Amino acid sequence: MKNIDKNVVMLGWVSFFTDMASAMINPILPIFVVVVLHQGMDKLGIIVAIATFVSYALRLVSGYISDRYGIVKPLVVGGYALSALSKPLIGFTHGYKSVSALKALERLGKGLRSAPKDLMISSYSKAHASGKTFGFHKTMDIAGELSGTVILFSALLYFGESETVMRTIFYATLVPGLIGVLLVAFLVKDIAHQPPESHIAFQLTVKDKRSIASLFFYFGFIFFFLNEAFFTMQAKEVGVSIALIPLLFVVSSGVQTVVSYPTGLLIDRYGVRKVLIFAYSSGVASLALLMMQEALYSWIAYGFLGLFTVASLNANRAFISQTADNRGSVYGVFYAGIALFGALGAYVSGVIWELLGMPTALLVSLSGAVLLLFAFLFLGEQ
Repeated sequence: MKNIDKNVVMLGWVSFFTDMASAMINPILPIFVVVVLHQGMDKLGIIVAIATFVSYALRLVSGYISDRYGIVKPLVVGGYALSALSKPLIGFTHGYKSVSALKALERLGKGLRSAPKDLMISSYSKAHASGKTFGFHKTMDIAGELSGTVILFSALLYFGESETVMRTIFYATLVPGLIGVLLVAFLVKDIAHQPPESHIAFQLTVKDKRSIASLFFYFGFIFFFLNEAFFTMQAKEVGVSIALIPLLFVVSSGVQTVVSYPTGLLIDRYGVRKVLIFAYSSGVASLALLMMQEALYSWIAYGFLGLFTVASLNANRAFISQTADNRGSVYGVFYAGIALFGALGAYVSGVIWELLGMPTALLVSLSGAVLLLFAFLFLGEQ
């Protein structure tokens, strides 16, 4: 991890504390909605769809603003602040609509900061080391998730699984969230960025458009791939207790923490395409394991979920850094694509699960993922 800029290191710590807060609630939020608030899987699908769309769609706007007007750090600070303040409020909710609104607000903060943050990381990367730099940052990111899930597991084990305990955990996310805000506000330097002259029309270059076109295999995979909220409900359906569900996220986060940095090194050495093939294959394996409908295989599926998540994100983020001219805008398009396809996929999965049952939802997801994997093998050019 030598020669990583100190600003990237500090952004890693910002992500560590912010994702700690997120991980304290994400494993239990689906259970809170379906079991505590007595909402259906279709309502959970709506919450996931809205949160996914808001989280990623705004990244298109924030990425454009970063490139067009040179505004970077203020978007990052504002995004972290919005997320930190909205998470604790979920503890006061009593219906899926209020959960949707607050989750959307929390994801709005993530959407506001993500593309500008990636632009900062890319700008502070050393030559020919974008994979390593993004791999390091993702390691810190996932280490925060791992810490948060351990805190959640300990709280449920010691205090129980009651509604009161769950709501108190939501309130407690305020502490790590605010630590992250203070770190980025006072200890991260803004990048030196000169926006184009105001009279010159801003437009994507040919290289930008080629980069965007190459991302559509990933967008399709995201549409079919189940959101982690559905992984959680599948685990509960096959007999994993609520108290143990955070440990499933520990498995996923632990795998990501261990392999993120090495994955970045592999990207720099062997290229994006080979790492993406590995990522998509891991995603297919995780869905196939869920189809087995046994608790043991669900535990293993979370490990492959971690491999898919970290390898695909690191590879695509490094790919944009290596190939695009207006990187902030292309990062924005990347996240906007995830928004559209991820939101549609979550809604469709929730409806299929509610109307036709879990096995059918899993079968549709697995079938689509397999088709996309083979399409990428024969047609992908990354």
